[in-house]
Amino acid sequence: MANTSGLFTAPSVPSLRRMNQPSIGIYRSGFCSSYGISKRVFCSSTIEGASGISASESRVRRLVSQGCKLVGCGSAVPALKISNDDLSKIVDTNDEWISVRTGIRNRRVISGKDSLTGLSVEAARKALEMAQVDPDDVDLVLMCTSTPEDLFGTGPQIQKALGCKGNPLAYDITAACSGFLLGLISAACHIRGGGFKNVLVIGADALSRYVDWTDRGSCILFGDAAGAVLLQACDSEEDGLFGFDLHSDGDGLRHLNASIKGNETDHAIGTNGSVVDFPPRQASYSCIQMNGKEVFRFAVRCVPQSIESALEKAGVTCSSIDWLLLHQANQRIIDAVANRLEVPQERVISNLANYGNTSAASIPLALDEAVRSGKVKAGHTIATAGFGAGLTWGSAILRWG
Repeated sequence: MANTSGLFTAPSVPSLRRMNQPSIGIYRSGFCSSYGISKRVFCSSTIEGASGISASESRVRRLVSQGCKLVGCGSAVPALKISNDDLSKIVDTNDEWISVRTGIRNRRVISGKDSLTGLSVEAARKALEMAQVDPDDVDLVLMCTSTPEDLFGTGPQIQKALGCKGNPLAYDITAACSGFLLGLISAACHIRGGGFKNVLVIGADALSRYVDWTDRGSCILFGDAAGAVLLQACDSEEDGLFGFDLHSDGDGLRHLNASIKGNETDHAIGTNGSVVDFPPRQASYSCIQMNGKEVFRFAVRCVPQSIESALEKAGVTCSSIDWLLLHQANQRIIDAVANRLEVPQERVISNLANYGNTSAASIPLALDEAVRSGKVKAGHTIATAGFGAGLTWGSAILRWG
């Protein structure tokens, strides 16, 4: 079981060096202790006046000893490709200016018959096919997006489109570019603490709908996409999620936001002085507002610290990981974090040039391409991190397959 500090039960992974220090997590009313030597989980949940082991305590022990692993992935992108040269026709920029500063050359944008829900369903189906899991066996869908196509969330619509006959729970998680990572940790907690077996985690965003296409400082960055993974319950010895580290700082809102704004059109009613400011004006969200320099400073400072913290909690050294997979925001950020962690470029996954910043979709999209190309293989260890608006950021140490 995990708590908010990111302490998981330690799995048996012969290829990784573990620290023989206990980690303590809290599970409901009990405390779970995981020791690197024995790789076993012990829970203590005492009830005054009770003798022996209660049914509830037995269930707690069974659930806490359960692990989770990534067994399938998929992705989908819109048909419309927008190159840097295309952008130069509508805003004062050029291919060299964009590629040197960001590493981006193309991005995909939703148009025509494309929809974010449709892309999400396609990505989810591919993940289920790879995992060889029937939609009816899915018991939770987590839709990680900050741009849903319905105010009340998109998760249930994806569950319906997949044809999950058992009406499994589906809901949205909003955390911008950190959304997929938070969804991944949430899925693990549902499996470890709730007995769920197959959890779909989808990261999808259509930030093109909230971009000011006259602002060359921001419009060059963003694209649309969807990516998905299937997280599946397993024995603790096969556990594939070793540790994590999560943070947020609301003070950073001023550096990156898309705040709500009121319609400035005067209402025909409510102007006779009967009730001030009622009825309220219709509202919409502003375009993305970003202080690029501050966001860059935040990322290169906080992301390496978070990854180092997750590695320490997992008992894994940075030299032991096979791949570094960061949110695909800017190639200079990716390079700076890799340099700080002393990870060679050949072990860094990046597809930013082809898709730009796809927000919550960027990590699962890059992972899917790396898996299907044969770059990431079963048993490989990945250090991954997301960061963005909120501000939110976090990292996880995981194993593929």
